[in-house]
Amino acid sequence: MDLSQFSLEGKVALITGGSRGIGEATAIAFAKAGADVAVTSRKIEDLEPVAERVRAEGRKSLAVATHVGRVDQLQPLVDQVVGELGPIDILVNNAGTNFFSPSIDMEERGWDAVFNLDLKGLFFLSQACARVMRDNGGGNIVNISSVSGLRVQVPTGHYSIAKAGVIMATKVMAVEWAQYHVRANCIAPGAIETRLSDAIFELLPEAEKEQRKDAAAGAIPMKRVGEPREIADACVFLASNASSYMTGQTFAVDGGALLD
Repeated sequence: MDLSQFSLEGKVALITGGSRGIGEATAIAFAKAGADVAVTSRKIEDLEPVAERVRAEGRKSLAVATHVGRVDQLQPLVDQVVGELGPIDILVNNAGTNFFSPSIDMEERGWDAVFNLDLKGLFFLSQACARVMRDNGGGNIVNISSVSGLRVQVPTGHYSIAKAGVIMATKVMAVEWAQYHVRANCIAPGAIETRLSDAIFELLPEAEKEQRKDAAAGAIPMKRVGEPREIADACVFLASNASSYMTGQTFAVDGGALLD
């Protein structure tokens, strides 16, 4: 086995939702694998420490404050990354949001908040990056979906719908953009220890919050919640030549949760 196939040496990566959790872990993993890394999220003060960690690995890094759910901010983001780091070879669409709401009570504002960030922004940023990749011989897109996109999760049905859309968007990208040597694959994380996973419980009473979290871990065959690093490692695989003949696929990284 040639472990050099996992190298990202000489590549430029852009990671959304890069200030914490899966995005932060992926930025560091990519830097260790040899990539220069741009990270983006809404707050520059949250991004700069991640960029510094990338630089500590001997790689170039760029922190750019962007609201990925606002399409008018996406092309300027891409232009800045290309201008400062070079053509984008890898895009990881990790930014996302979620909250509890029964579907019968869902308001348009909440629906739009989830879909604009989790699906609409993901698609149009992928489009902008794919045009750069096309003009530079190819690239890799890794979309972060969720097991919620493969199995209904309530009371976050809106999130399930959006994340199912991410899975289909990945397939569309894979088929249409293969001619440009652009691969697109998807990861469907299960329960992962992140601030987002904690945030969806924040409005619950403390006792119910802990009960729900314990129940979630207990329902997983591996009997634990995953770590951001375990998603980041899968991202390295999909962004590297180790997965060179794979596109349009969705990989559940969930401790076996979907098997129940």
